[in-house]
Amino acid sequence: MSEITLREIVQENLDAVLKLDVAEDQRQFVATNTVSLAQAYVSPKAWPRAIYAGELPVGFVMLSIDREKPEYWVWRFMIGAEHQGKGYGRAAIRAVVEHVRALPRATELLLSFVPEPGNPRPFYESLGFELTGEEDQGEKVMRLAL
Repeated sequence: MSEITLREIVQENLDAVLKLDVAEDQRQFVATNTVSLAQAYVSPKAWPRAIYAGELPVGFVMLSIDREKPEYWVWRFMIGAEHQGKGYGRAAIRAVVEHVRALPRATELLLSFVPEPGNPRPFYESLGFELTGEEDQGEKVMRLAL
């Protein structure tokens, strides 16, 4: 497998990131990259990045970083449908975890998911995330202790 890196989204890779889409049965679980980048544009806490396997953009991740609380969330995460099942998602989450570990006073990484059939809970649990018992806007919250 190619090395996974998280790269800033710039003019040169914007079109490739916007073209990435999840599988049809996953669309109910994550906003499009277009919507995510629009939200990132107006949110000072947003940290959007393209997920690369070598020189190929394969996904998108956006963190919400609040250094004052401190609180770190995986706000959006997706691997393009044609790139799924190759280990890129696991490697990308590991890269995100390493990034967050280096941030000030980071003790946990949070995320949430839509509790509908086919949701990504098993994937996140396999990476060490645990349910907190909390909900955020109808989504189940999970945490990974750092």
